[in-house]
Amino acid sequence: LQKSLSEIFGADKYSRARKEVLTYMFSRPMQMALYFCTGVLDDETLFHHYALNVPFYTHFTSPIRRYADIVVHRLLSASLGARPPIKMEKEAIQKQADHCNDRKMASKRVQELSADLFFSIFVRVRP
Repeated sequence: LQKSLSEIFGADKYSRARKEVLTYMFSRPMQMALYFCTGVLDDETLFHHYALNVPFYTHFTSPIRRYADIVVHRLLSASLGARPPIKMEKEAIQKQADHCNDRKMASKRVQELSADLFFSIFVRVRP
């Protein structure tokens, strides 16, 4: 697939834009990861990461980027004994996770609409 796409991208002034748009469109159907509090789930198979094939997985980036990452950092630090436990009930943590998921989905939708707009303009102006 990658070889076929590389041939389609071409080498003209629009090749990079074509590559970005098509790559994005191919990855769009992939299932989006969701934040959740493990304490509210009974089924530990939901902690599995399909692509990495690991039974327990957590994801976070720099805590300066997203609130969800700050929470994950704090929870991991507390679980390792590096800081006191967070004084939040698991239901409150899940409520925060749900809110973060809602914002993430809204952001993704805006990104998709922006890509659709760019692609429409690209198709319209492309001879």
